[in-house]
Amino acid sequence: MIGTQLDQLLELLDIETLERNWFRGTSPRTGRDRIFGGQVMAQALVAAYRTVEGRTEHSFHSYFLRPGDPNTPIVYQVDRIRDGRSFTTRRVVAVQHGQPIFHLSASFQTYEDGLEHQEPMPYAPDPESLPTAAELLPKHADKFPDPTVVDRLLEAREAVDLRYVEAPPFLTAGVEREPRSQVWFRTRGKLADDPLLHVCLATYVSDMTLLDSVLLAHGLSWADGHTSGASLDHAMWFHRRFRADRWLLYVQDSPVARGARGLARGEVYTREGELVVSVVQEGLIRTSSADQN
Repeated sequence: MIGTQLDQLLELLDIETLERNWFRGTSPRTGRDRIFGGQVMAQALVAAYRTVEGRTEHSFHSYFLRPGDPNTPIVYQVDRIRDGRSFTTRRVVAVQHGQPIFHLSASFQTYEDGLEHQEPMPYAPDPESLPTAAELLPKHADKFPDPTVVDRLLEAREAVDLRYVEAPPFLTAGVEREPRSQVWFRTRGKLADDPLLHVCLATYVSDMTLLDSVLLAHGLSWADGHTSGASLDHAMWFHRRFRADRWLLYVQDSPVARGARGLARGEVYTREGELVVSVVQEGLIRTSSADQN
């Protein structure tokens, strides 16, 4: 089953080429009423990458414009904005039902030597010492108003092994904590050596837990029955090569929340302590007691 789920995720990222600069992606049947944002980001990045030769991704900036329909294919249109001596820029628009649902601008660079420094990796216990999703989630199914949520979360984690270092928000609802969290993750199976594959898997996972850090500061949980949210934008910077089938530590925090929006930041480290990816996301977060107008 695990291998099957990972194979299905990889197949999801292998989008179809329609013609030059046009691609098509599909979505899995998960019972969700909208497409997972990490999927759209990863597919859009694949579309951009297929129009680039001899350069590697170093950053992308994206906006979620409309909820995606999981029952309809997504068409990705790539604009070849610039091919310079060192940098290549691509713009990708994801379209459904004749309307854009997502926009991504990506930059690719020819490798250059230069200055080097990084923030050191904070301490985290070994991932093997932490409970798996299959060990953690079923024990706390009563925390979710909708019992099918646990099944959907477990299904989403069959391809990716994701382990919380601290208790996730649904276990500490009602208790305000520091807006910081850590998770270890890796794919449940070995991946091919294609660097793009590892970048896209990390992009996919980066949207799973990042906004949790915003909730922690307010004692909220996605499972409390009155908190809802959606990603508004998402940006990533890729500093070094890495493998998504080896343990990566995702360190997340939220410096501010205001105006029904929360800002979250993430840093991804290899187990050896190399900082490989930086992430920033802003999300819309509403509670039932907030003014919805």
